[in-house]
Amino acid sequence: MKSHVRKSGQRLWIVPVILGLIFLYRTEEARTFISVAKEMIVIGDSDVSRKIALTFDDGPHPIYTPELLEGLKERGVVATFFVTGANATLYPELIEQMQEDGHVVGNHTYHHVQLSSVGEEIFIQELKETNRVLEGILEEEVVYVRPPFGDWAKSIEQEINMFPVLWDIDPLDWCTGNSNQIVKRVLDKAEDNSIILMHDEYAASVEAALEIIDKLKAHGYEFVTVDQILLH
Repeated sequence: MKSHVRKSGQRLWIVPVILGLIFLYRTEEARTFISVAKEMIVIGDSDVSRKIALTFDDGPHPIYTPELLEGLKERGVVATFFVTGANATLYPELIEQMQEDGHVVGNHTYHHVQLSSVGEEIFIQELKETNRVLEGILEEEVVYVRPPFGDWAKSIEQEINMFPVLWDIDPLDWCTGNSNQIVKRVLDKAEDNSIILMHDEYAASVEAALEIIDKLKAHGYEFVTVDQILLH
């Protein structure tokens, strides 16, 4: 009998506690406290180093690339730019700025051509011509290539000594002007060693990229260039 009474008494304290929590949650102060606590739990993982890479295709753009470079510099973040030879020829000073700020510059063909459309011979010529332009500006070898549309063939690697760089997060920023949508698509898929595909020729993309950086840094992510992920 005594044992039964003791067990019943142990359960009785749960009821007022639950009722008290329900009452507290109805107050603004309680909701604020719980919200802050949840955020602290998420950010608490920030001690665990997680790397992620932002990459930008198709540039440089005379308006949006400078805005992006300024935003990256303010945040102390590096990225990887896969530029076309045609745009690099038009805006060599932006290529120089990328290098000066610690970003990696890669090859995106000269005219943004697709391998399956133009064939291997022309595609390789496009890569070589873009390397000639970039190496003339950077005074260093260009070793990374982002094939337009992700169209690549292993046989090309026998003809040209470059590393193809694809991606695992594509927010389709090129077909929407909604920066919030771009941010959400990236945050929903972000994980350690992800490579994010974006473009530095749209206002919404630049705005979204900087917001993505701010949010992911707050959750413990370190932004790196693609070599730090591929060669890890």
